[in-house]
Amino acid sequence: MRVKICGATRLDEVALLAKAGADFVGLWHGVPGGRTELSLSQLTTLAATKELQPILVTLLSRVDDLVPVVREAGIDWVQLHGYQQPGVVRALKAECPNTTVVKVLHIKAGECVERALIKAYQRAGVDVFLLDALAADGRIGSTAQTIDPAVAERIIELSELPVMLAGGLTASNSARFRSLIDHPRFFGIDVDSGARDEQGRIDGRRVAEIRNQWTVVESK
Repeated sequence: MRVKICGATRLDEVALLAKAGADFVGLWHGVPGGRTELSLSQLTTLAATKELQPILVTLLSRVDDLVPVVREAGIDWVQLHGYQQPGVVRALKAECPNTTVVKVLHIKAGECVERALIKAYQRAGVDVFLLDALAADGRIGSTAQTIDPAVAERIIELSELPVMLAGGLTASNSARFRSLIDHPRFFGIDVDSGARDEQGRIDGRRVAEIRNQWTVVESK
């Protein structure tokens, strides 16, 4: 099982995540108003890490905007966190064929907003799906809203690809998702708020606890 921690903004945070057992670090660029938004220069610096796998997390939806960022940053994992259509995935894969594309599927009121597009995303070249909950006001990302495990299981059954889970995940709620963790297409978890202390800073101790607790549940 992979563990991704989102929203690092400094090299020392990346090193902290690697030491705590994370596999991926999410780097925000093209997320207007995002509290951990990086400039292209900052993204490029952090994406050069060899300590764990960096993933660009973006709402950019125009390929002409997205491709130069991917190339300039030298990043080879991209998480399309907005409502980018399958055609964007197809065009990105054509321009950057070695890119691993993670496409977020948004869950609202127990339903997948992009359910009708899942097969089209697969044909377009998505490599991994990530399930994340929308806030009641429609806000995307870092909502700390958990997804009902039964809902997540229904969506994972519709996918032919590996699936990650996000949304309010912590060390203490891993057991709730036991059945999902056991699914052969379950790929891992994506955590933001659960990895931070009361001041909103990435907390290595919390990251290590998340890694340990979710691994314990996986191994049972």
